[in-house]
Amino acid sequence: MSYDEYLAIASEINQLHALLAQIPQDSVLERMGLEARLASAQQLLAGRAPEQLSHKAILTFRGRPVLGSHGIAADFAGKAAGVFSDAVAAVAAGIGESLRYMGPIPDKSKNQLLITGTAIGSFGFQFELPKVQDHDLFPVPSKTEDALAKIQALMRQAAQGSDDEVAELVEDIHPRAVRKVAEFLGYLQQQEAWCGLEFNNQSFRFQDMAQLKRSAARLQEDNIHETEEEYHGEFQGVLPASRTFEFKLGDQAGVLKGKVDSAIEDPDVLNRDWLHKPVRVKLNVIQVGQGRPRYTLLSLDAIQPLALGR
Repeated sequence: MSYDEYLAIASEINQLHALLAQIPQDSVLERMGLEARLASAQQLLAGRAPEQLSHKAILTFRGRPVLGSHGIAADFAGKAAGVFSDAVAAVAAGIGESLRYMGPIPDKSKNQLLITGTAIGSFGFQFELPKVQDHDLFPVPSKTEDALAKIQALMRQAAQGSDDEVAELVEDIHPRAVRKVAEFLGYLQQQEAWCGLEFNNQSFRFQDMAQLKRSAARLQEDNIHETEEEYHGEFQGVLPASRTFEFKLGDQAGVLKGKVDSAIEDPDVLNRDWLHKPVRVKLNVIQVGQGRPRYTLLSLDAIQPLALGR
């Protein structure tokens, strides 16, 4: 049983309970059929833990490589599925705070999608997500589920959202992972195709080739500006759980708010060693289009004490 099937049966159980609540207890014949259906549905879910069930996503395509609901070009389908799977693994690593700006994508094998069927309508694939191992006593949900939700949100915001909304996702996901999503959309553009993604009762579909092309352009490197900038001032404090800091500028009015990169294992070190001390700091700055800049401290080596009077 998949997670979606579990949700459908759970919904049916709720509906049956609501119907039975409206029927008097002495209406035995009227209740009999509903009670039998309820018992059958409850039996199907007995002993099943939702977190142990597999989640599924549907990725569909339209455009030149697709022949209605009949089929899809094999070379396009294989490459598209592979590039999409790489994007999912990169985003999972990004939101898991283990992705670096260079090097292999961490835990890629743990976040692999499994093609379990085709999606009819506009032709595509049904993917099964990795599920928690049955022997785990305290199961931790796979990052793949969060990654698919983020990719769907990123597609939607790239097509419909503001630059700041896109930037918020870029910062949350990681610029390198966003480039993987852009690579997927760029491949679709080259092949004159567009796509839709359904997951967890949410769906988004690009309207046409023109909308996908505009969205792909918003996620390209030339629209996501990434620079390193130096500032003088003092750290005002860090929230270790959310990995966010405030930095008061010394040479001009204002306070920068930013994030501490996962490469810094203990962000609270800023409170212990650098709070209210004059420093110069190099920050990674990300700006999407005309949106506001987003600041990230990538390394403790980027902080240097600033001599008084300078």
